[in-house]
Amino acid sequence: MNTILISYDLLTPGQKYTELHNLIINTYGTRCKPLESFWLVRTSETAEQVRSFVDTNILDNNDKIIAINVTGDGAAWRGLSEANGQWIKNNL
Repeated sequence: MNTILISYDLLTPGQKYTELHNLIINTYGTRCKPLESFWLVRTSETAEQVRSFVDTNILDNNDKIIAINVTGDGAAWRGLSEANGQWIKNNL
């Protein structure tokens, strides 16, 4: 299993934030959203597959997305909720 970081900028007027959030929630059962426009998901997919899936299903031509495989034990943070911090500890 991989932990994939997904971050995005929705630039088109009438951005589809609700649709994007619902897509991630309904597709990736194990996930957390520690910051705005930033998700971590557990999946057997690669970062490229996650990026392509989100891009194809939600994003407009001028929106931006990055998906990075962050599986491993290197993470540090400040100011996140205890639940998000615990999720990161358990899933990297």
